[in-house]
Amino acid sequence: MRMISRRSTFGLVCLAAMLGFVAAGAKEKAAPAKPGDFTSTIVDFGIICSDVERSVDFYTQAVGLTELPGFDVTAEFGKDSGLTDNQPLHVHVLVAGEGDKVTKVKLMDFKKAPGKKADQSFIHSTYGMRYTTFFVKDITVANMRMIAYGTMPLGKGLVEIPGGRFLGVYKDPDGNFVELVGPKAKK
Repeated sequence: MRMISRRSTFGLVCLAAMLGFVAAGAKEKAAPAKPGDFTSTIVDFGIICSDVERSVDFYTQAVGLTELPGFDVTAEFGKDSGLTDNQPLHVHVLVAGEGDKVTKVKLMDFKKAPGKKADQSFIHSTYGMRYTTFFVKDITVANMRMIAYGTMPLGKGLVEIPGGRFLGVYKDPDGNFVELVGPKAKK
């Protein structure tokens, strides 16, 4: 049986005490986020695609987003930031409106290091972000654009939700759920 010296024991006790003090201090100093803590109320998000060109086509032609100039991320930055394991990437940027105050949908793929497909049967099939909602002016026009693209609504099609709006749920080329919400335009 190996003996632990008093010096080692004292060192372990001191380390444990310091870690406890740091953890306790972190709990006391942490303040909950408040609405004013954010510099923007807009949320951007990224989608990893199996074929980014096919997904750009879907999100621009079927959903109706507009592509802006994208940007490149170096392998070194990807690794240093923890986003990738030293993989470079190009990000395609899509928006649903104009100006600086719009959410950006960022699409990318990794041909040399493809990911794994999640179970996309239903939104409850896999943990994580499960669907994206786009608010449209006319759900009938948006639904017809999706159908013309070859993407049929899931379930019973358009379903009415509170506020005189309708919801259509679709899947993008990788099976990610896309919701379109809006009123039916009055004729």
